[in-house]
Amino acid sequence: MSRPDSPQGPDHGRIVGPGKPRSTASTGYPRVNSGLPDSVSIIEVSPRDGLQNESTTLALKEKIRLVEALSQAGLKHIETGSFVNPQRVPPMADSDQLFSAISRAPGVTYSALVPNQRGLERALAVGATEVAVFAAASETFSQRNIECSIAESFERFKPVIQNAQRAGLRVRGYVSCVVDCPYEGAIAIDEVAVVCEHLLEMGCYEIALGDTTGAGTPGSMSALLERLVQQIDPSLLALHCHNTYGQALANILTGLEFGISTIDSSVAGLGGCPYAVGASGNVATEDVVYMLHGMGIGTGLDLGQLIAAGERCCAALNKPNHALVAQAFSAKDA
Repeated sequence: MSRPDSPQGPDHGRIVGPGKPRSTASTGYPRVNSGLPDSVSIIEVSPRDGLQNESTTLALKEKIRLVEALSQAGLKHIETGSFVNPQRVPPMADSDQLFSAISRAPGVTYSALVPNQRGLERALAVGATEVAVFAAASETFSQRNIECSIAESFERFKPVIQNAQRAGLRVRGYVSCVVDCPYEGAIAIDEVAVVCEHLLEMGCYEIALGDTTGAGTPGSMSALLERLVQQIDPSLLALHCHNTYGQALANILTGLEFGISTIDSSVAGLGGCPYAVGASGNVATEDVVYMLHGMGIGTGLDLGQLIAAGERCCAALNKPNHALVAQAFSAKDA
């Protein structure tokens, strides 16, 4: 199954040699494994999942600048905001204003996380072009995150998915804690499979598998995916990896080997989870793109522009850039 926002060819946005990142290259690295996807779709989550856990709330004008810079870098799917209770997640309180203020690029999906019918109504009112619901494979995490059981979350999501589809919006499903839970520890693979299948049956077009604590390894990720792809086509799965233990890129490579070609990431490695203490940021988009381009896998993205967007955002937040690729190019320019 092909995605409507598939990137154009493997040569776009590739880095050639040890110098600065280039927008386009006439030559590049050969494919390292013909069994891997020719191209990968990147879902950029920094404006939502990246910023929701920052101690400093990014000013609205900087959020606008970030979202617009991300689209200029070639991203076709940007998770722009979240319509949750602003008292629980204060950095997302201005999502309505953000959606209304951004200049939208043609062909770009501007998605929003919605927890319930009220969240969906807010998303529709400001023109979100896709929404996402978020479940968990851990009962305890579900209670801490959305204050209901897994079974109750399905009942809550059912009308949201139905009403979103009636309005012409696709719905993406997130499953948190697919490997490990900060409260329960290791999660049984069968429990993950049940939640994924249920969300697909309810109408989600894709399931993002969240390694929320970043505790996954290529071993645990391989065991999970070996089970899931027996009953779910890899084209319906995406990976959402945190880099707490430095395993995110290795886990993504494992996912590619199982045929997964959609990856969530966040510029500058921004992010974390308010309900998973100790979980560090998402895998950095810059690092993912550098790895993919070095393997001859296309993304359609301009690495130089991604680095610049991450640097500006980190400067506004007064925090270091956690993208190793950005750090490396910065050191070369010093």
